[in-house]
Amino acid sequence: MTHRIAVIPGDGIGKEVLPEGMRVLEAAGRRFGVDFAWTQFDWSCESYTRT
Repeated sequence: MTHRIAVIPGDGIGKEVLPEGMRVLEAAGRRFGVDFAWTQFDWSCESYTRT
């Protein structure tokens, strides 16, 4: 089974924490036979101020 997950990096610490959280989920998925499909959206405040 594949779970589709929206990935929205936050401002500040979120950019560093999110990839590690994804690694944890991928490891758990391998252990329990679950797949993830990641779709990243750039909706941070930093992105908002650039546009």
